[in-house]
Amino acid sequence: MGTVRNILFIMCDQLRADYLSCNGHPTLETPNIDALAARGVNFTRAYCQSPVCGPSRMSFYTGRYMFTHGATWNNVPLSVGEWTMGDYLRPLGLRTVLVGKTHMAADRAGLDRLQIAPDSTLGVLVSQCGFEPYERDDGLHPDQFADPNLAYNRYLREQGYEGGNPWHDYANAVEGPNGEVLSGWFLRNTHLPARVAEADSETAYMTNRAIEFVREAGDSPWCMHLSYIKPHWPYIAPNPYRDMYGPDQVIPVNRSDTEHDTNHPVVNAFRQHEEGQSFQREEVRHRVIPAYMALIKQIDDHIGRLMQVLQEQGRLDDTLIMLT
Repeated sequence: MGTVRNILFIMCDQLRADYLSCNGHPTLETPNIDALAARGVNFTRAYCQSPVCGPSRMSFYTGRYMFTHGATWNNVPLSVGEWTMGDYLRPLGLRTVLVGKTHMAADRAGLDRLQIAPDSTLGVLVSQCGFEPYERDDGLHPDQFADPNLAYNRYLREQGYEGGNPWHDYANAVEGPNGEVLSGWFLRNTHLPARVAEADSETAYMTNRAIEFVREAGDSPWCMHLSYIKPHWPYIAPNPYRDMYGPDQVIPVNRSDTEHDTNHPVVNAFRQHEEGQSFQREEVRHRVIPAYMALIKQIDDHIGRLMQVLQEQGRLDDTLIMLT
């Protein structure tokens, strides 16, 4: 490997370590991620600081425990005074960009107190974890929260997917037996393929944006946080990936009756969630997990596509790559 000049920090939301072939999955083959593990270090005992998206990501960005950086839940702001990866790397001459999900909530009160305009150069960086938002997409866009200017929705409309929220109606919905549109929410329809073409799906689109940045950056040094939304739910996968896996490839659940021997209020509260109850049913697992595997396989293929571009651009040997 040559001297490191670039950093590619890849994050896949809800990716389990044991759903990679380099970590022993018996049927799900992930050769491109395996190749990264073979070339580098595979940390088999690594632990995130929170099971929740926002706090966990803020710990990644700051290098701090959740109880010290203070962003303890989704949409709890990260203090304007916290330094992040982007803040540390920019003074070293790296262009730091975000492509995908971050789940950071800006500290609006802190910005107001310091009289920093959110739309100023500094205000944007402070509001985006120190990264330039080359393209931010936090990934969950039900109708009541849909951003009419979401770049991915604009892209889908340009490709001919009509409607106010094609993220839901195509990328995360399926077609029923009579041609009706069925939502991908709540795990009911994960056995069917997404209505979107694979080339226009979230994973393909975000990889395209990452490739666009690599080509745009040229020889200038950079740190790109490529943050894939998938395999986070809704677990709706496009074909040909959805048809690659079936119930016979679902690993037996690692479960113990002693898990029910607790009066912890948080654990008990999560058990009352619909998805918490659903995943206790074996027939639900047999529907959902093949779709989950399909989404991982798709990500692996697109990571391979990105690695090919890095190689063509002469960046593969001088780029430090981390995947989590």
